[in-house]
Amino acid sequence: MELWHIIVLAIIQGLTEFLPISSSAHLILPSALLNWQDQGLAFDVAVHVGSLCAVLTYFRQDVVRMGRAWFRDTAQFTVTEDSRLAWAVILGTIPAGLAGLLFNDIVADHLRSGWVIAATTIGFGLLLWWSDAAGTRQRTLSALSLKDALLIGLAQMLALIPGTSRSGITITAALFLGLRQDDAARFSFWLSMPLIAAAGAFKTLELMTEGGPTDWHAIAWGTVLSFISALLCIHLFLRFLERIGFMPYVIYRLALGALLVLVLW
Repeated sequence: MELWHIIVLAIIQGLTEFLPISSSAHLILPSALLNWQDQGLAFDVAVHVGSLCAVLTYFRQDVVRMGRAWFRDTAQFTVTEDSRLAWAVILGTIPAGLAGLLFNDIVADHLRSGWVIAATTIGFGLLLWWSDAAGTRQRTLSALSLKDALLIGLAQMLALIPGTSRSGITITAALFLGLRQDDAARFSFWLSMPLIAAAGAFKTLELMTEGGPTDWHAIAWGTVLSFISALLCIHLFLRFLERIGFMPYVIYRLALGALLVLVLW
């Protein structure tokens, strides 16, 4: 891979992993418009590691606090707000994890097409708009129940379909449940940690099985650039969310979906 290919793809991955705009829709454009070669498994592992390090770095205090509370309260058979939120993350992760194990091959064989990505980019963008308009935005994370977490986790299963956007569908579900915009986004970021780690581990095992030469130059650049872009993305997204809301992302998704349709026509 050429250096500027690495830079563009790593930044795209870092940004779109957490914004509700679909990473698969963006990663299809360089290959479709510029005829770039597939970046390969090793590069996928690198950008996943970079994204995971970014979200863990940004939410390190939340992770440590909830982790400590979970171990302490589980040992003592008690529940506090922090341990309940930790259980909520665990419960919200299970449906998508099981769906990935059961349906990943089916999705890979039948749903990884440009037209599917264009349709889901537009369709789930409109669903995000509806949830933002219809949601009460009254509830905080302190009121999030385990039932709510399970419902958001069930919605996260849809992220297996390319173009859906994992962050987009979890934020959409949280907004429909009445969560505030910033809390919906924060819980979505928390849910991303175990799934990104699992996806990275799965790709690493696949890479070890396949073997072959490794471009360590591309891996280094991909890891660092995805980390930086993802960290900036999370910070700016949460900082400006209350000011701009989700409508800019809805409009962007509609425009991106239309562009994909034009490219694929």
